[in-house]
Amino acid sequence: MFERLRNWFRPIETRASGTGYTAQVIAARDSYISGRRGVAELTSTVQSCVSLWEGGFAMADVTGTDLLTRQAMAILARAVALNGDAVFLIDDAGLTPATDWELTTRNGRPRAYRLSLAEAGGARSVTALAGEVLHLRIGADAVTPWIGTAPLRRSSLTGALLHAVESALAETFENAPLGSQIVPLPDSGAEDMASMRSAFKGRRGSTLVIEGVAQATAAGMNPQIGQTPDQLSPDLSKSMTDQTLAAAREGILAAYGVLPSLLNRAATGPAVREAQRHLAVWGLQPIAELLAEEASAKLGTQVMIDVTRPLQAYDAGGRARALSAIVKTLAEAKAAGIAPADLSGAMRMVDWEK
Repeated sequence: MFERLRNWFRPIETRASGTGYTAQVIAARDSYISGRRGVAELTSTVQSCVSLWEGGFAMADVTGTDLLTRQAMAILARAVALNGDAVFLIDDAGLTPATDWELTTRNGRPRAYRLSLAEAGGARSVTALAGEVLHLRIGADAVTPWIGTAPLRRSSLTGALLHAVESALAETFENAPLGSQIVPLPDSGAEDMASMRSAFKGRRGSTLVIEGVAQATAAGMNPQIGQTPDQLSPDLSKSMTDQTLAAAREGILAAYGVLPSLLNRAATGPAVREAQRHLAVWGLQPIAELLAEEASAKLGTQVMIDVTRPLQAYDAGGRARALSAIVKTLAEAKAAGIAPADLSGAMRMVDWEK
C-alpha cells in the first residue's frame, strides 16, 4: 500500500522528443562535420570550381570598407566553396579567419561565438558577440539557418560518383597489366620456360606469360591454330567509364554554377564569355550580395560588392548598342523639349531605374 502511494505521488518524468533540443544539436553537428570535408574535394574538377570562385571574389570591387581586402575575399571564397560557411573575427587588425567555431542562437539568429583562430604555435580560443563576427553562409536551410552547406555537400551523390570513378581509374592504371600479353612459343625445357616467365613477369607493357604449344595441347587446343598474342589490358570502353566520368564532372560544375562548356576543349570565345557571365551573374554575385548585407550590418557602413564588372561578365556589344540607344533617346528628348523628370519616368517604365 505504501509503495502504491509513493508511486502515485512521484513526479512525472518528462523526456525530450525526437525533434527536441538534443536531436537538433546532433543534426546540426552532423551537417557541420560531414559538410566540411569530402572525398570529392580532392578532384581537379572541384578545385577548378573553387579556384574560379576564389579568383572572382579576389577581383571584386568592394566599396564602403577597407576590411574586405583581396586576400580576405579570396580566403572567404575558398571557405564558402568548400564548407558553406566563412567566419571572420572583426578586430583592430582587420578580419581574422576562424578555423572552427561554436555559437549560441536566439530565434535562429547567432548571439555569441566561440572561435578558434589559427596561430603559428597553435590555435587560440576567443569568445565574441555576434556583432563582432562576420559570418557568411550559403545554402542554409530552415532547420539550421545558422549553418551553411557547400555545393559539394548538396550534391554528395555526384561527388561520391566522381571520386569513385577517378579512384577506380587510378587503381586500374596502377595495378592492371596494361600492355601485357600472353605469347605462345615453341616447346622447350621446363627450366627454360620458367626462366622466361620470371624474366617477363611484372613488366608493364611487355609479355607477362610465355606459353608453349604442349601446354596448349594439354588444354585441348590445337597448337597450330590461333597462335596469336592474347592481350591482358582491360577494356574500359565497355564499362562506359568515359561517359560516367564526363557526366559526374558536368554535375559538379553545374553545382558550382560553372557551365560545362567553359572547360570544354572545343569551346570558342562566345561560349567562354557566356560561361563567365553565367558564373558571375548567377553564381558569384548573389553570394556577394549576401556578403555585402552581412558586412553592412556588422561594420556599420553601407558596403557594396560587384564581381560582374571586374570579370567583364557582360555583353560588350549589347552594352554599346544600349548606350547608343540611350544617347540617341536623350538627344531626341532634348530636341522635343521633354522635361528630364518625364524622361526619367518613361525610362523607369522599361526597368531603367537610373
